[in-house]
Amino acid sequence: MAYARKQLTASPASVTECPILMVQQACPDERMPLTHSMPHVLDLLLDAVCVVDKDGRFVFVSAAAERIFGYTPEELIGKPLIDLVLPEDRAATQQVAEEVMSGTLKPYFENRYVRKDGQVAHIMWSARWSDDHQLRIGVARDITERKRSESLQAALYAISEAAHAAGDISELCRQIHGIIAQLLPAHNFCVALYEPDTAHLSFPYHSDQRYPDSPPTSLDALPLSTRVILGGEPMLVTPTTRSAALEQAASLEAEALYWLGVPLPTQDGTQGALIIKSYQESERYSEADLELLQFVSTQVAVAIERQQLLTRLHFMAQYDQLTQLPNRRLFNDRLETALARARREQTQLALLFLDLDKFKQVNDSYGHAAGDLLLQQVAQRLRDSVRESDTVARLSGDEFVVLLERGHALDDITAVAEKIRAALDQPFDLNGQPQLIRTSIGIALYPTHGDTPQQLLSLADQAMYKAKHSGGNRVLLSE
Repeated sequence: MAYARKQLTASPASVTECPILMVQQACPDERMPLTHSMPHVLDLLLDAVCVVDKDGRFVFVSAAAERIFGYTPEELIGKPLIDLVLPEDRAATQQVAEEVMSGTLKPYFENRYVRKDGQVAHIMWSARWSDDHQLRIGVARDITERKRSESLQAALYAISEAAHAAGDISELCRQIHGIIAQLLPAHNFCVALYEPDTAHLSFPYHSDQRYPDSPPTSLDALPLSTRVILGGEPMLVTPTTRSAALEQAASLEAEALYWLGVPLPTQDGTQGALIIKSYQESERYSEADLELLQFVSTQVAVAIERQQLLTRLHFMAQYDQLTQLPNRRLFNDRLETALARARREQTQLALLFLDLDKFKQVNDSYGHAAGDLLLQQVAQRLRDSVRESDTVARLSGDEFVVLLERGHALDDITAVAEKIRAALDQPFDLNGQPQLIRTSIGIALYPTHGDTPQQLLSLADQAMYKAKHSGGNRVLLSE
């Protein structure tokens, strides 16, 4: 034993070599079982010394193994090492074990193990094979905290990158799901956002193994999510902390064995929550997971806010703020696209130009607020009168256009125009005050009347003015 200590002091031998030196000095007879002669000095090491036989079963572990793996040495002896390895890492671990047993030194191999408490530990191994003893000797260093720190930094960077690269909030949340899934089990993950105007929840992203459909939006239907969002505090529910009230609740949340939710904080309060669920005991969540998710939640909240702002700016650039209809810019883009498609498919399309007769009188008589309300109701009736594939847009003031494509025959086009005129001919409710409005509609066809956006808009506009000057409240086809 003294000789072993001298070797440790005098030689820069690797940690992996130390157990072998000790074994050789403590076991002059190579046939003597290693478990009866391993020096107790190994128990002083912070790293765990593990010895397995050629079948991969533990024959010796030092005291540090209990701190790293959670099992006592007595529980580990005779147990196959591979049973502790995270299933995803077993193939690679088995391959490395075979290389070690063939004589290859492996000083920096990393893999993951499932601790006795179900948590995942990241281990860096130094290992070699003792041909004399037919044993594989390895030193295990717990690098879980280091990997955790590295993963968190990488996650924050990835979330920031996703915030700039994602096309919309759904895509952003999908990427966030992937990033968080690298930190902890997240097969069941969703982003819940609170809508204060309606006091409901919305789910721009929802992934659930048992319930693929989007969950209810009612606050009462999702009590845990509601508590996290309205209370602004993270929450971890485990089998030992579940309340009787939750067990009896008619909620999808009650089915999860483990439920983890953290708020998404903003300067104005909590905008929503990140929620992860587990339906099986093998995927547990702990306070450490809660802290981890809370650590990234601020960055996620910033990313979602940025995406929401971009979405609003994009909407403002392309849609009329009063009626929520496409504006002139977006309509021109859609008209260009529709014309290109009509040329390619050799089909007809129609452009309807609408103007409200005597709209100025409504503003003069009832005020601009009433006029705005009227325009909003007109926009809704126009949307209700056409197919979803057709386009309704507001150009300016009381001027609207409707783009009809995909093979409308002339009779169908005039029928749609008459349907619109009849719909707008019904009284409007302006805050309790009924108001009748008439409309004039001009129609231009491609390719009959023109083959460019400018020609079609100009001819439809001219036809509308002829209808207006002919007494209004009528439909007129361009000549």
